[in-house]
Parts: sequence; structure tokens; C-alpha cells
Amino acid sequence: MTMAAFATSLSAESFDNEYEEKPWAEIEVQLPAFPEKEKLIAFRVGAVTDVSYLVDSNSLSVGPDGVIRYTLVVVSSSGAQNISYEGLRCATAERRYYAFGRSDKTWSKARSNQWVKIQGSTNNHHVELYSNYFCTIGAPAIRNADDARRSLRYGGQPAATRP
Repeated sequence: MTMAAFATSLSAESFDNEYEEKPWAEIEVQLPAFPEKEKLIAFRVGAVTDVSYLVDSNSLSVGPDGVIRYTLVVVSSSGAQNISYEGLRCATAERRYYAFGRSDKTWSKARSNQWVKIQGSTNNHHVELYSNYFCTIGAPAIRNADDARRSLRYGGQPAATRP
């Protein structure tokens, strides 16, 4: 191999390496304001009707890291509430809890900060948000909070393309 061919080979290899995919890094997360009842958007989860699932529209965001973040409010038929601030990654079908709501309207940081694969039945709110609202295969990607709000209000991601 001539010196010129060797230099060309190294140059092409260096060029290709510059465009390799960088490892994913999550942005630093700021907890949102506690949800307000009038800003909640309900969504359906399977055939379950005795439990209400709602997302706080003010908390919705899509970060530069590709994570859709939102506050989830789950209300039982007796009125008991569970509130959590969560993240969902469409690229890897994973979800994460950041914090849980307390009765005094403050946040308690989640003990586990691990990303977990989304799996389960169709009566699982994470499966529903992933499959039908935020990460529907064949539908346009959710680019920002407005897209996510539209998807929730219209009952699914394909409708997010409506004006």
C-alpha cells in the first residue's frame, strides 16, 4: 500500500467515525408545578371504566433527548388519586418515574431512577400512552407538547396531524 492510499484510507475511516451515533444522554429534569384540575386531559385505557386516567396538559414536554414527560393522575372510583411525573422514550419503548405527588401538593422524588421496558396488557396506561397516543407506529412523531396535547384530546396519535 502506498503512503497516499494509506492516508486516504485513514481519512475515510476518520470521517465515518465522526458520524457514528453518540450515546444517548438524558437531560436534567425539572419537576413541574403540581397539576391543576382544569388542565387535566382524560384518556382511555382499555375497557376499564371505574378508573380515570388523566395527563396534566401544563406538564407535557418533549425534550431534546427525545423523552416525552408528563404528569399522570389516576383516579379510582372511590376518588383516591395517584399522581406521578413520568417520562416515556418512544425510541426504546421505555418509561421512567421521576416523582410522585403528595397530598400536600409537593413532589417526592422516585426512589428508582431506572428506565423500564413498557410491557403488559392493553389495560396498562403505559402501554396505552406508548401505543396509541405518543409513539404510534406509522404516525408522525410527537415533536412537541402541542402535538402531545392534540393526540390526547383527539383520542390518539394519528389525529395529532389534524389542524
